[in-house]
This record gives sequence, structure tokens and C-alpha cells, in this order.
Amino acid sequence: MSLHGRDVISIRDLSREEIESIVADARRMIPYAEGRKVMRSLEDKIVAMAFFEPSTRTRLSFESAVARLGGRSLTIADPGSTSLKKGESLNDTIRMLSAYADAIVLRHPNEGSARLAARASDKPVLNAGDGAGQHPTQTLLDLATMQEAFGTLSGLRVVLLGDLKYGRTVHSLAYALALFGAELVLSAPPTLRLPDEVRDQLEHMGAKLVEEDQLHRAIRDADILYVTRIQRERFPDEGEYQKVAGSYRIDNAVLAGAKPRLIVLHPLPRAGEIAPEVDATPHAAYFRQAFLAVPVRMALLNAILGPAKGKRGG
Repeated sequence: MSLHGRDVISIRDLSREEIESIVADARRMIPYAEGRKVMRSLEDKIVAMAFFEPSTRTRLSFESAVARLGGRSLTIADPGSTSLKKGESLNDTIRMLSAYADAIVLRHPNEGSARLAARASDKPVLNAGDGAGQHPTQTLLDLATMQEAFGTLSGLRVVLLGDLKYGRTVHSLAYALALFGAELVLSAPPTLRLPDEVRDQLEHMGAKLVEEDQLHRAIRDADILYVTRIQRERFPDEGEYQKVAGSYRIDNAVLAGAKPRLIVLHPLPRAGEIAPEVDATPHAAYFRQAFLAVPVRMALLNAILGPAKGKRGG
């Protein structure tokens, strides 16, 4: 089993065993991510960060991961400053980047763009979010947070709350959790339910799916509450967004009926769906989740670009 030189476009590109290996490696990467130890396994590597959509945590954690491994980044953070503004195709941009770097991390507003980029590039492509499609590296850090909290990824009861239609993090996470036998409780406004094609694929995988509109009932026996922001930028019509804006909010009153060990996760940024008062409770795990992005992405980049097993730098 080797990830060396491979693309990661969808979480479904990874087997359960590969996911477990990345999560385990990420745990070992924590002291390096914190700067307490030094690793130089990517000291001769350049990673292109091609971000054609706004990002804070994903881009900066990828850049931090590359730096912590001794590599260097080339970053596009403003698509308006690139030749795309002049009409250059994504295909040509990716071919150019693959000539300049050893791997490409791509975020793009169009679903399917990462798969297109992988076909255009002769270097590994990592999908950092493609429209409402997939966000596999976010899923890996979500799973690492769950593993850290519960010591296992098997048999968890996970509530997926919010924008299940446009939320790419939910789509990726649901596929991964199905591999580990999780029970998925789906709680969303009627117009933001999980797309039929995603549901059909999950059911084909044997996933346990439960619909629950009443939030207090959904979280009563849950281990994890995964909250998502309503993806305002994905709505084709502002009026449709306004109909569902503010339709759910997690606060201490909502969590009063939860199990003591329940953790609340959120891919961030939040936009009012989690009250600040939750930050001070033992349930809040979303800032730890954000930190774990660095060791998880370090583990993934090291597996794809680092030296062969047995020759790891350190």
C-alpha cells in the first residue's frame, strides 16, 4: 500500500486501510506540526497552492504543512491576478503549474475541476475543495479529530447538521464514515437535504442513515455533532438562501440534552450556527479540529512526496 505520487481527488480514492494509515501518521506528526521536532522530508520539494476560491484554514494549513516538512510553496491566492483573468483555461494553468512544482493543491469553485486538473497534470493533484463536490483532506482531519477523541472510528453515531446539499465537507465525510460503520443522522432544512445521488451511493455502501428534523432528538444519543455553515455562495438565488438562513443554531441550551462526551465539530468558518458560549464547553472540538489540519496534511504530503518507506527524513 503506497500513496507515493498519487492524486487525492475524492475520499473514495482512499481505502479504509489507507485512511487509517494517514490518521495514524498524523498523530505522530503532531510534535513536528507544533515545532517541537524538525522534519525535512520535503526539503527539495515545491508545492503549488492554486486557490481560485477564498480560503483561510485550508490554504494556510497546507502552507504550514509544507514548511514544517522543509518544503516550499508557490501560492495563487487571488485568481484575479492570474492569466485566468486573460482567458487562460484551467487546463493550461495546471499544465504550467505542474512544470513549476512537484505537486498541486487545488481549490476551485467548479465541481469536477480537481479531476480535470489531475488529467492535465503529470504531478500529483490534491483536491482542496471543488465547488459542492468533495473536500477529501478536510475529511481526513475530521476523522483524525474523532479518532483522537474516541480512540476509534468504528461504530460512532454522527449527526450531520445543516447544509447537506451544497456542503462538500459533508459529502466526503459521509463516504468515509460509511467505511467505518458509523450511523449517520441527517438533520437539514428541507431544501438542503443530502442529494439523492450521494444518498444512493451511501446506501449502496451499506451505510446506516437516519433522518431526524428535530435537533434535540438527533443529538440525544450522538457521539459527534458535525455542524456545517449554510453555503451562501453556492445558492443560485439570494432569495432561496434567505429562506433558510439562521434556521439552526447550537448553543448551551441545545447541548444540555447531549451525552457528556459529545463533541461538536465544524469545518469553519462559522457564521452564527454555533454560539460563542459553546467554545468554553467540553463539547467544543472545532478549534482542535482546525489545528489537526496541519499534522494531517503533513502526513498526506509526506506519503505522496516524501522519501520511500524506510528513508523518511527526521
